[in-house]
Amino acid sequence: MKAVIRTRSLPGLPLGLLLALLLAALTMASPAVADTGVSTIGDALRKSPVYVDPSASAQLSTTDADALAKRIKDADKPVFVAVLPADYPTANLFTNLRTATGITGLYAIRLGDRFDARADSRVLSNAAVKNLVSSVQGEDAKTQLTDFTNRALASMGGSAPASWGGSSDGGGGVSGTALIVAGGVLVAGGAGAYTLVRRSRRRREEEQRAALDKLRVVVDEDITAFGEELDRLEFHPSEPGADDAMRADYERALDAYEQAKSYMAAATKPEDVRSVTQALEDGRFSLAQLAARREGRPLPERRAPCFFDPRHGPSVADATWTPSGGAPREVPVCAADQARLADGRDPMIREVDTDYGRRPYWDAGPAYGPWAGGYFGGGLLPGLLVGTVLGSMMSTPSYASDYGTGYGDFGSGGYDGGDVSGANFDSDDFGGGFGGGGDFGGGGDGGGGGDFGGGF
Repeated sequence: MKAVIRTRSLPGLPLGLLLALLLAALTMASPAVADTGVSTIGDALRKSPVYVDPSASAQLSTTDADALAKRIKDADKPVFVAVLPADYPTANLFTNLRTATGITGLYAIRLGDRFDARADSRVLSNAAVKNLVSSVQGEDAKTQLTDFTNRALASMGGSAPASWGGSSDGGGGVSGTALIVAGGVLVAGGAGAYTLVRRSRRRREEEQRAALDKLRVVVDEDITAFGEELDRLEFHPSEPGADDAMRADYERALDAYEQAKSYMAAATKPEDVRSVTQALEDGRFSLAQLAARREGRPLPERRAPCFFDPRHGPSVADATWTPSGGAPREVPVCAADQARLADGRDPMIREVDTDYGRRPYWDAGPAYGPWAGGYFGGGLLPGLLVGTVLGSMMSTPSYASDYGTGYGDFGSGGYDGGDVSGANFDSDDFGGGFGGGGDFGGGGDGGGGGDFGGGF
């Protein structure tokens, strides 16, 4: 009996070893599958803004990924970047990733040599996302992700999620160090939150001061130009033919000039500039009325200033203008620009200094929203700025927290950038097939693709 048992057990050893090896192989393979799952990517992005799949590590080194993550964290903006292998499944990728992460923000994915992005509209408008994606097509992974991130950080709203304050081990579980840190955060949660709020507020104040410094140059030019108009008018209240109406026009113009200087001297943030340009717009209309009275012409209609450069004075008509590669729109124009457009020439556009050289004011940055709002008023701006960089920035309600409100019917409800919304978000913001927001094709099922246009 004992011999039989020994005889039967010997053949069973190789089978047992084989089963053990097979079980070990399956166990070792499980993490690899999990590493490419959307849930795992979402978990990793809740801990750090950049996730690089192990099978795509050749595209972006650990050093470069850490540098990109630090750049995003330092900017305190909700940008999420994932680098995935070329054969990663793309069906509903953005929607599923946004659901898995559960945080309002901008999501960018490098998939092989393809690139696309989506964002919650409260953070960045659909048009702005498309423009940013188009601007980096064809670049290598490091350059593309760096360029996209830098440009997005300059345009988007919201703040980084609080969960980035913890440590991340790359999505492979919670380490003992992470638990200790988490415990410390819980103990000192009140003090930590207060510190983060103060730091975020201080950073925002610094950004606003920097924006105001750039804007101050342009506003001072406007004030100077208006003062020169007053001098060229050479009106004297006691001159022959002057009447009370003329004197009232002139007094209003002088008051507007003094108000503009006073408002600008007191400005502490970009949104304060709106009162300056509003005063200048009122003053220029008063000058137009005075000029008409002196020359015996009919009084001008109260109209918005010339869209191309408010220093041109009140507009005389609305003209159809189609920017290069953009959609046509009706804009208020002065007589000189009306004639230029009728002759097929370019209008005289107000350009300002930017980090990328001289650009039209509508492509110069978010601080020009209050500047334009004072000239054109809230109701007129959406139609004028549709499709522009400034219009895209102003379309997010988060813009109001940085640059003030009252510039038109922009934005929508919902969570702010960096807020944890879970699955409560507009799926249209993340719809479409992968590639629907870029130039390399891709199609999709709803709302994401192909309508880039040329933009302006």
